[in-house]
Amino acid sequence: MNTLQVGDTAPKFSLQNQAGETISLQDALTKGPVLVYFYPKAATPGCTVQAQGLRDIKAQLDGLNVTVFGISPDPVAKLAKFAEKQALNFTLLSDEDHAVADAFGVWGEKQFMGKTYDGIHRLSFIVGTDGKISHLLNKFKTKDHHQVVLDTLAQ
Repeated sequence: MNTLQVGDTAPKFSLQNQAGETISLQDALTKGPVLVYFYPKAATPGCTVQAQGLRDIKAQLDGLNVTVFGISPDPVAKLAKFAEKQALNFTLLSDEDHAVADAFGVWGEKQFMGKTYDGIHRLSFIVGTDGKISHLLNKFKTKDHHQVVLDTLAQ
């Protein structure tokens, strides 16, 4: 796993959102910075808490012109159910073939309950309007992720 770092150019991508619409990073960057956060699986406890935290600070993020993209390998239909059930007010993107996760360097070997498998590592990137990664967030608990995002943007 070769994770992108601060100063690296973010890979250009377009993925389908929870409504089946194609969304691109380039379009979002014309409005302001983009928080690209990778999470393993919709509707699991940690991922739900993380998404709820971002949902609850949406007004603050909007005030900073920050667009939120949550990316997982889940299919569009699962993202739609997750967004509806949790009343999520930001964009979830489906990366079923994990090509975008690979490009950001967040797809790799993981261990859980003694088993080794490949999957998404829970990392977040703030991409500046210049297309470069301005912040890499890799030290947070799911319940605190939203506060780490706000604290980082306030710097």
